[in-house]
Amino acid sequence: MHARADGQGRPLGFILTGGETSDYNAVPGLLAMPVAKPRLFLADKGYDGDSIREELLINGIRPIIPPKANRKAPPFCDYRAYRDRNRIERMFNRLKQFRRIATRYDKTRKSFEAFLALAAVKIWLPDFVNRA
Repeated sequence: MHARADGQGRPLGFILTGGETSDYNAVPGLLAMPVAKPRLFLADKGYDGDSIREELLINGIRPIIPPKANRKAPPFCDYRAYRDRNRIERMFNRLKQFRRIATRYDKTRKSFEAFLALAAVKIWLPDFVNRA
């Protein structure tokens, strides 16, 4: 499960891939989501690759991805900005508070995506209720 989140750690959309599928495959889907273009792309080492970095820079998005340990010439990573990635990890933690998501209880992709959408609504709901 790959997610796109806003600056406050609220989910904007999800891409589901197989467990053995590389993280590289989810990037085009994450960038194609119909929400505002991000300024930064905070991701873990699984997304580290020259092709992904180039694609992000071409689209005007700054990659904040720590380099893998086996890189010969590791690119620069702004670790000060990378600290904000904990908001994304906390979002995944809130999603996994739903046992159905944490255990992959649903048998079909469609029902799992539907419950992910319901969990995202539950995360967003306090922001809308408190504005009134």
